[in-house]
Amino acid sequence: MVNGPVVHGMDRTLGSRQLAALLSAVPHADGRPGYRALADGVRRLLLDGRIALHVRLPAERELASALTVSRATVTAAYDLLREDGFARSRRGAGTWTELPAGHRPANVASFPADDGVIDLAIAAPGAPGAELAAAFAEAGVLLARRASTPGYHPYGIPELRAAVAERFTRRGLPTLPDQILITNGAQQALSLTLGLLGRPGDRILVENPSYPNALDAMRRVGLRTTPVPVTAEGWDPGLIDCALRQAAPRLAYLIPDFHNPTGHLMPLEQRLAVLESARATGTWLVIDETMTDIALDVPGAAPFASLAPRGMSEQVVTVGSLSKTHWGGLRLGWVRAGSRLITELATARVPTDMGGSVLDQLVALGLLARTDEVLRERLPRLRAQRDALADSLARHLPDWRWQLPPGGLTLWIDLGRPIASSLARAALAQGLRIEGGSRFGADPGTHEHRLRFPYTLPSDVLDEAVRRLTTALDSGLTAAGAEAGRPHWVA
Repeated sequence: MVNGPVVHGMDRTLGSRQLAALLSAVPHADGRPGYRALADGVRRLLLDGRIALHVRLPAERELASALTVSRATVTAAYDLLREDGFARSRRGAGTWTELPAGHRPANVASFPADDGVIDLAIAAPGAPGAELAAAFAEAGVLLARRASTPGYHPYGIPELRAAVAERFTRRGLPTLPDQILITNGAQQALSLTLGLLGRPGDRILVENPSYPNALDAMRRVGLRTTPVPVTAEGWDPGLIDCALRQAAPRLAYLIPDFHNPTGHLMPLEQRLAVLESARATGTWLVIDETMTDIALDVPGAAPFASLAPRGMSEQVVTVGSLSKTHWGGLRLGWVRAGSRLITELATARVPTDMGGSVLDQLVALGLLARTDEVLRERLPRLRAQRDALADSLARHLPDWRWQLPPGGLTLWIDLGRPIASSLARAALAQGLRIEGGSRFGADPGTHEHRLRFPYTLPSDVLDEAVRRLTTALDSGLTAAGAEAGRPHWVA
């Protein structure tokens, strides 16, 4: 199991054992010379974002020992990496990771919107047009009144903090504006929280599978993941309790509401069990509620923190955003925590961005006030698209299996065999961008038999996407893991 962090910074060296562990999880075709397989493995790890740029690779003798290969094999692999532009050497300073021109690591790929490709890497709906226009009109009036102020709000504008706090209170968790930090999306909310509460080398309990960008944020901070499975039956509180007590992670990151990517909703009794285990071990719980309002077949759940026993509520940090319910283009999220922690988080964000856009926050204020109208139109449409996708899959790919989720934005499909990465690559050649399950694994190489399929696009587009998948299957697949630099980007 690979728990090592991605290493960042020019003063950092990638350990030989860590690199050996990462390489052991990279599948490769048989019959290639050892040095080529080694170079190809490092190249894939770089493109997948699991090895950072501008870090020093292990010394040749140390890596040869860790891999039980000859030093000549490592030397030849490093030479090949330098020749292809994936490494450079400085006399007396070792070999450093690099990317050649035209290549991007997985987590910063960008896609043109007009390339004719159906994009299913992003599980998020478009903006609600009428409500967005009305919110922008109101924001323009409010913005004019603020033009004479400096416009810096590290905590977020007071009106929006109050509106988000009121939202939590209405859902059953009494909250003051001082307990809210407005952020540039849930991703910044999570990154700030991990950076403040975690230290390099600390353990963090995570679900397996989980949200890839959250896992990347943990690796960037240097946290070591302790995965617990989310299966077809959901969570196992006994396994979570065992992991909390034995691994003693400082933090735990959970998506209990319409889990991304499986769509599961954690039952009440399991939430209570997790809270009790975290109370006993002193583990910080970081709860991602980004999907909370996408309740398609069941009522939305009360905030996780509202179930915390007396004295433990400030041990639960909640992050959320408008990206999945309203529009990701606003980049508007929040943290709900104790007021002291909110102050520390605001202090930590100032060196990075000094606060979010006032205009975006005023627009978000108007959209938040229209949440009921937005969801009244959006949820039935998502429900219909989910059902249409399931029907199309049953007609065209009857051997695949999935559970219809009660909420969220994706199907988590069991392909029956480990072909997801190869299928995703073949699908791109057919004009379909989709991510295999391994992108969501807390450990590399896992969930290769799974595919995340969002239902955020119109039903006819989803049916065409299924048809293109069928064509990709019929065209024949390369060996599992043969990505050849295919760009990844997940939302």
